[in-house]
Amino acid sequence: MAKVPLIPIGGPRDAALDTASYEKNREAMLAKDAELERRRAAVHAGWGEKYLDRVHAKGKLGTRERVELLKDEGSPVHEVGTFVNDGRKFGKLESPAAGVVTAFCRVAGRWVMVIANDNTVASGSWWPRTPEKIERAQEMALRLRVPVVYLVDCSGLFLPEQSRSFPGRTGAGHIFKKNAELSASGVPQIAGVFGDCIAGGGYMPIISDRVYMTEQAYMVIAGAALIKGAKSQKLSSLDIGGPEVHVHQSGCADVRVPDDVTALRLIREEVARTAGSAADFYRHGADPLPPHHPAKELTGLFPADHRMTYSAEDVIARLVDQSLFWELLPNRGKEMIVGVGRVNGLYMGFVANRQGLIDDPDHHDEQKAAGILYREGIAKVSAFSRACNTDGIPLVWLQDISGFDIGVEAERQGLLGYGSSLIHTNSTNSVPMFTVLLRKASGAGYYAMAGLPYEPIVQLSTPITRQSVMEGRTLAIAAYNTKLDDDFEIATDDPDERAAIERGMRETEARIEGDMDPYQAAGRMDTDEIVETGELRAWLEMFAEAAYQSSGYRTVRNPRIWSLHDMAALSEDRG
Repeated sequence: MAKVPLIPIGGPRDAALDTASYEKNREAMLAKDAELERRRAAVHAGWGEKYLDRVHAKGKLGTRERVELLKDEGSPVHEVGTFVNDGRKFGKLESPAAGVVTAFCRVAGRWVMVIANDNTVASGSWWPRTPEKIERAQEMALRLRVPVVYLVDCSGLFLPEQSRSFPGRTGAGHIFKKNAELSASGVPQIAGVFGDCIAGGGYMPIISDRVYMTEQAYMVIAGAALIKGAKSQKLSSLDIGGPEVHVHQSGCADVRVPDDVTALRLIREEVARTAGSAADFYRHGADPLPPHHPAKELTGLFPADHRMTYSAEDVIARLVDQSLFWELLPNRGKEMIVGVGRVNGLYMGFVANRQGLIDDPDHHDEQKAAGILYREGIAKVSAFSRACNTDGIPLVWLQDISGFDIGVEAERQGLLGYGSSLIHTNSTNSVPMFTVLLRKASGAGYYAMAGLPYEPIVQLSTPITRQSVMEGRTLAIAAYNTKLDDDFEIATDDPDERAAIERGMRETEARIEGDMDPYQAAGRMDTDEIVETGELRAWLEMFAEAAYQSSGYRTVRNPRIWSLHDMAALSEDRG
């Protein structure tokens, strides 16, 4: 019987890093975490207390209050897309979180995706990027086969910006296609309708398996104001599409309830009727255990300066149960770590970039920089990714990468081909994959390590993440290359021209550095969420449980017959 040979990885904090360096890193990271908390709080406030008071005055709950009542008491909310549209102005208006909350929540012991219109932001209207955010959440649920709960309170498109949210492949209508795909795949969808549901807002809940309507709710293709103008009829929206119509006449809704609290209680009961989680089955008798080295220590392990190194092994040790790990092919492609650990008792595969210097197998007695993909490392990661896909082991990619090796030798060794093999593997994997951008996510290495273009179910960034083709200074040099000599010095004696080139390079560097800000990336939906490093373990626990919750839709092999055992056996050193 093949066993998974988990052994200790990493070490205690004082062995990983001296106290002074740890405290310096921790102080810098805590400042970043405080900024993240402040910015989260601003988003969570929506348009502010005044608008929440208006909601309460109507006898309704605020959107985040609904989420809090829906989820299991004391369980976390893992929100995705918090910073979509961050810093973006629409005239004088902003749309915090694009006017919609999307979050993984535990309901009746099951992970579900909650999609809830923020009724303090233009009555839950859809802004530019709101449809894309909803569709992204639907895609996450579809890939994991976890139920979707819609808390609908949506007055339709924010009409002044309709041209940027109505048409196009991922425009508002694509939400309904995702509704249909979820339904076709057998993913439960449950909707609560709490207020204005006009046009697209009215369509969104209809394909759901259960639709609850409160007495204040209505679903209409066109509201009373539009009908009054078009047909000169004096009707209220409740007259046109309230619960009396849709529960008792049209059949477009199932249950009529008096208020928000009742609807949320009944939705919880509906979720409880769906299939329970298979996670305990796939633990194979193991108990969920925390890391031996505390996850909270991650806050001080990452240097504030991205050019400084740290131990990737010590990071993994603070993410996996009991800090136990099975590393495969440890003596090949040493710039990469690949292996398996448990998270909350469930097996997860890990791919991580080592940092610092490693031995160069092609040039004895020499070393080369890690954090870069070389031939052996690419081949190792490709083989590991394929094996995890075959064995049904969810994959976590821990990125801190500067890119691929470059130069004459790299091209001679065929890195383009090896890289293409890895990209093909990650593009065709069906196993759940989750990507965490720890610090650098640069160049084609970002792609090869299952970056967002390769459709991981979720991609997380930290407050120190930097996404770019290359660093600002390097890109400025590349952009002005024709103006520089072989030593990258400005090649002109004209003082005015020199000053103009210097100014242009500084501006280019500053712009690129700004573009690498994680909040800008999250605002553009170039990453799904920004999380504190100290929160990563909790996120991985959710990833693991959600990945194993549903059974029967993908291969999950018993650990005795993993193809990873074959890989390990064939790579043993036989002397």
